[in-house]
Amino acid sequence: MFTRRRGFIGGASAAAVLTVSSPAVRAQRKADEGVTDKEIKLGHFCPYSGPGSAYGVIGKGLEAFWKSVNEAGGINGRTVRFVTRDDGANPAKSVEVTRELVEQEKVFCTFNTLGTPSNTAIHKYLNQKKIPQLYVATGASKWGNPKEFPWTMGFQPDYHTEGKIYAHHILANVKEPRIAVLMQNDDYGKDYWGGFKEGLGKNVDKVVKHVSYEQTDPTVDSQVIQLKASDANVFFNITTPKFAAQAIRAMANIGWKPAHYLNNISVSVAAVMKPAGLENGQGIITAQYLKDPTDKQWADDAEMKLWRAWISKWMPDANQADLNYVYAFAVANLMKETLTKCGDELTRANLMRQAASFQKLRLPGLLPGIIVNTSATDFYPLQAVQLSRFKGDSWDLFGDVMSAESS
Repeated sequence: MFTRRRGFIGGASAAAVLTVSSPAVRAQRKADEGVTDKEIKLGHFCPYSGPGSAYGVIGKGLEAFWKSVNEAGGINGRTVRFVTRDDGANPAKSVEVTRELVEQEKVFCTFNTLGTPSNTAIHKYLNQKKIPQLYVATGASKWGNPKEFPWTMGFQPDYHTEGKIYAHHILANVKEPRIAVLMQNDDYGKDYWGGFKEGLGKNVDKVVKHVSYEQTDPTVDSQVIQLKASDANVFFNITTPKFAAQAIRAMANIGWKPAHYLNNISVSVAAVMKPAGLENGQGIITAQYLKDPTDKQWADDAEMKLWRAWISKWMPDANQADLNYVYAFAVANLMKETLTKCGDELTRANLMRQAASFQKLRLPGLLPGIIVNTSATDFYPLQAVQLSRFKGDSWDLFGDVMSAESS
């Protein structure tokens, strides 16, 4: 069991405090490997190539962010050297590049390494080495287990609980549901599936068809045909961006129109909805925690203006309809806050202490009412979402923010 696992509860939280932290008081300089008087070295990987390459923009966004931080003076007088590698979403390659980052590049920590199977492959290695594996880019619930893995912390709301939310919404809103599930066959897919089954409870028999695919499969067209043949009227779509777009388009091609729930890691308008055909995605429901850049209600929002000014300067050729850039900006701001709090005690142990000491921290790009809370026994920084429905060319939020309390 994970320590202090959080669950979602209905109701919006009060407005959060703004994210402005003053530099820590300078004390006697203490630093671990990967830190000098002038530099902090961070290690990262994501799939710049291969089936998960839609997420490569996150790595590019992080790289641009640290360049902007360095131009503004760095972190307490130190510049950040961001060393990023392509793992192609291949866990064997993830292990290879992580060993390179640790043993050759000698990074201070890893930051926002992407993918559940990839992070699983390096999980024990980094904890044995006592190297922080911070703010991983995956919502698997295993990242919030400080008792057994004290050097690993997640970032986004966890997949297990998100799956439960969809199950509860289906049972409350779909009469006589007959549910079909498409799942990527790995730890990421199984985490969502486990939460979904838990949310269904005694109604788990409402699932009439469950099929999976491998990340190396060329398409999921045959799986979608199987799901339609089950006569399901609800579809839970547990897929990464490439396959999410394929599934949406395949459904349109065969005329299958169930109530459609799509996991929140694949809701970028630029990376998923447009490639799938905007007309084919109408009515899809997801759970969100970030402000979607295509949502017109944020046109005059101060945080999104800040983001647009930043991305326009530092990534002028980026597609600003891609939610992954907002994600990168939010998680990078959290890492910046964490490093700043360390002051001149840039040890790995202190980095983890600071990461585990946020209360009511507001990050630019999060939905209103969603804040960062962590503690020594709570390694889930974000645990709040709001349901959203695709309408026209963007996502339309509805209902209350479902915020999290430590149980």
